[in-house]
This record gives sequence, C-alpha cells and structure tokens, in this order.
Amino acid sequence: MSIEEQIGEKIRNLRNQNGLTQEELADRTELTKGFISQLERGLTAPSVSTLYDIVECLGTNLSDFFHEEENQQIVFPRKDYFEKEDAAGNNIQWLIATAQSRSLEPILVRLQPGESMPEDKPHEGEEFGYVMDGKIMLHYGEEKMVVRKGDSFIFPANRKHMISSASRKVSVFLWISSPPSF
Repeated sequence: MSIEEQIGEKIRNLRNQNGLTQEELADRTELTKGFISQLERGLTAPSVSTLYDIVECLGTNLSDFFHEEENQQIVFPRKDYFEKEDAAGNNIQWLIATAQSRSLEPILVRLQPGESMPEDKPHEGEEFGYVMDGKIMLHYGEEKMVVRKGDSFIFPANRKHMISSASRKVSVFLWISSPPSF
C-alpha cells in the first residue's frame, strides 16, 4: 500500500468515526468533495497545511495521525531464545529476545551443583524467581535463604544479591528481573 493510500485510508476511517460525509468534511476544510474522494482513494496527496487542516477538523493532530501502534511479538518460540552455557555447564536462556523493550526480563537458569550466578550489585527494580527443580541458595545482602522446588521468591533489588546451587543435582529456576538489567 502506497503512502498516499495509507493516508487516504486513515482519513476515511477518521471521517467515518466522526460521522461525517465527504461533503461535510470538504465544507469544513474549504476543499471540494472530489478532492476528499481522491484523497481517500490514495489518488492524490495533500500538502502538509491541507493535511493539518483535515486532521484538525477530524479531532486529532498530525502527531497522533501518524503514530503507529507497534505490533509487538506476543509468543516467543524456543528457536527465538538466546542461550548461553558457561565452562561449568550452567545454562541461561533469555526467554524473550526483545526484553530490553519490555518492563521485565525472564530467564530460565540451569545451575550445576556447587555453582553460582554472578553477584548482582544493587539496582532499581525487583527480582522474582520460581524454583522448578532442585534447590538454590538466595544471597540477599548479608542474608542467605534456601529456596526449594516449588518455592518462589521476590525482593527489591536494592541490595547486592546472588543465587547459588544448594543441591546435588542441577537446579532449574525461572528468574525475572524488572526492569531488565543488562
């Protein structure tokens, strides 16, 4: 669809939402009904000042008229995950590839026995986790808390924090940071 057709379609939709005929819009903008018809069919392009008058008559402004709603991805198939495995065999999967544009960042962690995640310095936001298998040790400031399979945790990230394994087998947990930390 050409830019002229896109503009015409938006004008037609706004005109219809406002319950106006082409003739009524033409009268309000001091244009002809034929011009409005050609415009809505994408056969002509208005000048900036003419477009300004039209969208103003339709109860909006140029900024809102050209604002496009983002079609954000909702479902993220496994093939879209970003995965990292370190030398110790710990595996981290970033479940949402575009987390930097979101308000939270979910990761799936497989932590080997005797291993730990890097320590996080205090930062803005909150951390949430859910242990799916095994057992972990949550280090929050000077406190240490055991979190078992089926348990969850949430805390403000305003203290240093870290997660280490507290199990003889691989521990698996979902970890969500809000906002995402990079």
